[in-house]
Amino acid sequence: MPTITPFLWFDDKAEEAMDFYVSIFENSKIKAATQYGDGDPVQPGRLIVGEFQLEGQDFIALNGGPLFKFTEAISLVVSCGTQEEIDYFWDRLSEGGEESRCGWLKDKYGLSWQIVPTIMGQLMKSNDPDKKNRVMQAMLKMDKLEIEPLRQAYER
Repeated sequence: MPTITPFLWFDDKAEEAMDFYVSIFENSKIKAATQYGDGDPVQPGRLIVGEFQLEGQDFIALNGGPLFKFTEAISLVVSCGTQEEIDYFWDRLSEGGEESRCGWLKDKYGLSWQIVPTIMGQLMKSNDPDKKNRVMQAMLKMDKLEIEPLRQAYER
């Protein structure tokens, strides 16, 4: 059966990024790292490609140079069951990065993340358009998402 693995192109901080991500997610590990060797056009020992896993999802990281940058067109979604989880991932992933609206942030490497409560899907699937609108309006006022105000907007 085929697998789908996100391939992340970094300028020159792929190894640092892998270490950073693995330090944040509990069930994570670096699986492999391939370095340049003697005679390669880049500094020997510098990472070319690394493989790592976050919560069971495999990723590949490349030190590909400055040609391409991350954009918000692709983001990684972290679904959180509690406000404590949201706070933890928001604080850790936004450290040195850039916070945005509605649960979005860019980490210090420019990769976009969405830190969302698992309850969000439930709140937005209501058959009551007023409830969905109240939740949406509450969310649009937030950077980091807060579960209780979203729930209160739904229940009003």
